[in-house]
Amino acid sequence: MAIALRYAARTHLGLGPKGRNEDSGYAGPHLLVLADGMGGHAAGDVASSMIVGALAPLDDEGLSGEAALRVLGEELREANAQLRAAMLEDPDLGGMGSTTIAMLRAGSKLVTAHIGDSRAYLLRDGEFSQITKDHSFVQQLVDEHRITADEAQHHPQRSLVTRVMTGNPDDEPDLSIRELKVGDRYLLCSDGLTDFVSAEIVHEVLAEAPDPATAAERCIDIALKASTRDNVTVVIADVLDLTADDAGEPPSTTPEIVGAAAAVRPRGRRRTRALPVSPAEKAAALTREATGIPAEEEPLTLAEEVLPRRRVLLARTLGILALAAVLLVGGGYGAYRWTQQQLFLGNDGGYVAVYRGISQQLGPISLATLRERTDVLVSDLPGYAQESLSGGILVADQAAATARVDDLRKAAFDCRTQNASGTPCGTTVPVSTSPGPPPRRPPPTPTTPATATSPGMPSGSSQPAATPPRLPPQAPPRPAR
Repeated sequence: MAIALRYAARTHLGLGPKGRNEDSGYAGPHLLVLADGMGGHAAGDVASSMIVGALAPLDDEGLSGEAALRVLGEELREANAQLRAAMLEDPDLGGMGSTTIAMLRAGSKLVTAHIGDSRAYLLRDGEFSQITKDHSFVQQLVDEHRITADEAQHHPQRSLVTRVMTGNPDDEPDLSIRELKVGDRYLLCSDGLTDFVSAEIVHEVLAEAPDPATAAERCIDIALKASTRDNVTVVIADVLDLTADDAGEPPSTTPEIVGAAAAVRPRGRRRTRALPVSPAEKAAALTREATGIPAEEEPLTLAEEVLPRRRVLLARTLGILALAAVLLVGGGYGAYRWTQQQLFLGNDGGYVAVYRGISQQLGPISLATLRERTDVLVSDLPGYAQESLSGGILVADQAAATARVDDLRKAAFDCRTQNASGTPCGTTVPVSTSPGPPPRRPPPTPTTPATATSPGMPSGSSQPAATPPRLPPQAPPRPAR
């Protein structure tokens, strides 16, 4: 039996505040890739497009299943190393990262690599199932039976990932291999779809659409109708039998690239000499080179024609700078006022505390002030809760803060009880022991000693679910999207 794929890739910026698409998608005869980038200073789109560019050359036939598994793992490690090199070369890219799902077809086998909270689904014989497992904080809570899958769908920290591609050598994806079956329909999607649209509706769309292109377009449409505030990207592929008499539409043969990886330098930019391209443009060029897509030609202009334009540009720039200076003072004050209306739970001298503001520093100025120090010892909590406190747990108001503290107090009690019975309660991570005001009552004696930690966010890890969630190095937790 000769197996082939018919595929489609679609993306949309979404309805949120993002001004650029940080997703990248690739669909080819032997390779499907989806990467959801993250990071400030235009870095998310660079990370996702670099990953697609690094993997695109694998879209070739001739690998066996075991060889494909090994090669895909090696190429992802190389792509991760390229992210690290890019961040060392350009400090503006510091903290960038990307989720990745890559599927490489080797004959009738399909090798899958996955890291992050983007998802892959399979529709087979009417049954719809998720074939990847999120590397996220809420998924760890589900695994520990602390919340249900339905609660995870609407959890305020559902976008907090514990493992992604960040250039760190510990960023290892999950690898698997499965048998392809004629009639299978695969979906790769970013959380711009799954955070806003239920799995039941996605199942219905995939089951009813006659082909991958229609299914992909309908997925984008329903995400927009659900008011998705994130970039939304989908890659869909059907498995075909080329030897069947009723094969119908032929398989796809031309790669489709969408999102950041498809970005090219805008047509019509004028220059008098060769200009260095940005990292995002370099990544896009790498993808074009790997897939044989030619770059767009740029018209040139004489230097004499450029001089008057420079004078106009200088006048406009000075005007914009003057306006920006006026807005900066008012906007900065307004932003500070907004931060002081926020509440979060954190660690103060080894105890759970309620803070007003946000868990950030503006130079030497802290944007958070202590509002209340509770009697809950951080060292009594399960490891995942201690880790969550280290980054600050956002709460909507004082009532929500009180309720969350009560939950943590119960978790601490349960953990002490479990430790007293001789069964370790999760994994205790070190906590801060900086001095602070005395507690309102003598704190309970923790059964698991705490040690001082160095500041900073933990890097990703491929440890089992019992290990505390770890975040990408130098990157703050992803905001809820």
